[in-house]
Amino acid sequence: MTSIDRREFVRLGTVAVVGHSLRVPGPSESAGQPAAHAVTDFELEETTIAQLQEAMASGKYTARSIAEQYLARIDAVDRGGPTVNSVIELNPDALAIAEALDRERKDRGARGPLHGIPVLIKDNIDTADRMKTSAGSHALADVVAARDAVIVERLRAAGAVILGKTNLSEWANFRSTHSVSGWSARGGQTRNPYSLDRNPCGSSSGTGAAISANLAAVGVGTETDGSIVCPSSANGLVGIKPTVGLVSRSGIVPISHTQDTAGPMARTVTDAAILLGALAGVDPNDSATGPGRGRAHADYRTFLTADGLRGARIGVSRNFFGFNSRVDRIMDEAIAAMKGAGAVIVDHADLATKGKFDDAEFDVLLYEFKADLNAYLAKSNSRYKTLASLIDFNNQNRDREMPFFGQEIFEMSQKKGALTTPAYLNALAKCRRLSRVQGIDALLAKHRLDAFVAPTGGPAWTIDLLNGDHFTGGSSTPAAVAGYPSITVPAGHVHGLPVGISFVGAAWSEPALIRLAYAYEQATKVRRAPRFLATADLRA
Repeated sequence: MTSIDRREFVRLGTVAVVGHSLRVPGPSESAGQPAAHAVTDFELEETTIAQLQEAMASGKYTARSIAEQYLARIDAVDRGGPTVNSVIELNPDALAIAEALDRERKDRGARGPLHGIPVLIKDNIDTADRMKTSAGSHALADVVAARDAVIVERLRAAGAVILGKTNLSEWANFRSTHSVSGWSARGGQTRNPYSLDRNPCGSSSGTGAAISANLAAVGVGTETDGSIVCPSSANGLVGIKPTVGLVSRSGIVPISHTQDTAGPMARTVTDAAILLGALAGVDPNDSATGPGRGRAHADYRTFLTADGLRGARIGVSRNFFGFNSRVDRIMDEAIAAMKGAGAVIVDHADLATKGKFDDAEFDVLLYEFKADLNAYLAKSNSRYKTLASLIDFNNQNRDREMPFFGQEIFEMSQKKGALTTPAYLNALAKCRRLSRVQGIDALLAKHRLDAFVAPTGGPAWTIDLLNGDHFTGGSSTPAAVAGYPSITVPAGHVHGLPVGISFVGAAWSEPALIRLAYAYEQATKVRRAPRFLATADLRA
């Protein structure tokens, strides 16, 4: 199969109204361009974590009043108005948690930069509260986790207010070869806030759409291959896919123990860096985090340097270009901006192994999904304890679970043997050799690069429940298979639809990538809030 064929399998991878004036269409819209949905003005639109902290410190806001404003925004935009449909469930205890954090701030001061900050998390992350963890499936729709995922424990310890859970591509887009990103049986279809008839990409679709639409300050997604960076790119966000092992996976519905990771999704590099500091750390129950001991930083803001591109050697992997001429032009503008900021550009620093391990990756994921999901379910409160039982559930509930596409990937995975099977071990060895030693490591060493860049993906495609996704191109696979970090940053727009650029580096190079991404962001400032258009403005 070609690279794009493989990606079709994995898939990039579910109060009172604030404000008083309604937005009316502008002159260009009344002249025949697509109209924007009327949305109430929002006082916290594009507000950063630092600005929220300043407002709480001054007494302008409290954690409760901030949470109330975001809940009102969700009611007005996600469930009404444009109906983005990105939040699958709200936390009924959010306001009580915020009030307790207000009292703590008054009595003892703030715990840190996330104290009182509303966060949305993907609905495949366990929370031991009154919310469910369903992965978007009716099979798990009544399941309450026995304990928090480790990253949820860390968020609570940092003082974050978990506002709710976001919709996702069901089972993190690893159920069907014809799936639609952003759709789950439990949550329905999430829509892209820039153009509501377009896909938000997946599988962290809800987090991407919600944070872009200003439904919370920041959000948490998960990725196996593209599921943080693609929805971040398609929704005009910064997304950090960390090195596998920097962030614990305990308590997260799995696909692959060699590729899975959670990571931040935010409107700015600074906010993503703050959130990464809260998420990162060693977990004794996740062996992948052992090599990360001493590599996690409590505060990644120390790496935010406005002139961080000066003297940096940046490779341009042109063999990821070519799928969209407008995207190529945006990338060239981004490269020129980096050069203008003092970077040394090494052009045509192509990844020699691109596309050579895609089939092996999919084979690895099929083996690991069965083993890892069975292990997760065995410890869960779900009545379904195996992949086989989920396949039976889907067949028995076909009208609810499979109205648009099937479970071909589930069935392929179920047929795989144990993780001791030579076919699995050979595929895994091939993936590691071609993505790491002969891939990213070789590329960085050959050109003495700090990182290489490539387009994260193309502009969002139209939602198509009959035929599935129309993914055109992207660059997430090498870092995903290697388990190495990547950061996507807004780079431009194609007819008003966001496009991101990815910075990819060696294992544990998050500090360097954050430095580069921040400097690029400060030099360009491309991010703009969505307008909730009914359809894309092809005149833009």
